[in-house]
Amino acid sequence: MKYLYVCIALCIATNMGFGQGKDRASLDPEVTEVWEPIPPKVNIVNGVPSDAQVLFDGSDFSNWIGINGGDVQWDLVGDAMTVKLGTGGITTRDSFGDFQLHIEWASPEVITGEGQGRGNSGIFLQNRYEVQVLDSYESRTYSNGQASAIYKQAIPLVNACKPPGEWQTYDIIYTAPRFNDNGRKISNAKVTVLHNGVVTLNDFEIWGTTQYKGLPSNEPHGDAPITLQDHSNLVKYRNIWIRRM
Repeated sequence: MKYLYVCIALCIATNMGFGQGKDRASLDPEVTEVWEPIPPKVNIVNGVPSDAQVLFDGSDFSNWIGINGGDVQWDLVGDAMTVKLGTGGITTRDSFGDFQLHIEWASPEVITGEGQGRGNSGIFLQNRYEVQVLDSYESRTYSNGQASAIYKQAIPLVNACKPPGEWQTYDIIYTAPRFNDNGRKISNAKVTVLHNGVVTLNDFEIWGTTQYKGLPSNEPHGDAPITLQDHSNLVKYRNIWIRRM
């Protein structure tokens, strides 16, 4: 709040003429220095920020449940989890609003199918808004359904997909939608996606739920889980962490 007051004061000073010519140059340096609040220190340990919540480190499914509320049925091999076909998706026990999400995934090394049938899964932000997971390395599909798309809404700026079987990263910065007391949406969700370190979506406004058929809907909601999709392909995930913002 104090930072806001300082910014307002600087704006007023500029509008009163202090930002012109010699007056601007003659201001003491301290006038434009803001000392509070002090940003908290975050340490990076093995690639994970110290203020992050680790959702999956390869050891167990303690932070996850089956999409229907039961135990997770996916396979756990080494430091990764693999979709177990026909068992359904999995979802985090905790719910989230605004966040930074890091997740690593790999499509099957053995190629079967094409388009939407090739290495298909998905990451559902707040259980509603899908960031597509797909083997789009050398496989054509509709552009708003390829890897790192917001499914059926946002076309990635570039195709940053690695070959089948190689580990890939998504870093997702997400701002949840806002609803007023009457349940009316007053601002869209926004998302930025880095696919293998490359910006593929930049501050895209999500229109509503990501539908396979039909148009997006916008029922009011609060914090909600992260969901990983079982789309009948042997997609693997590892090293998942999240930071609330």
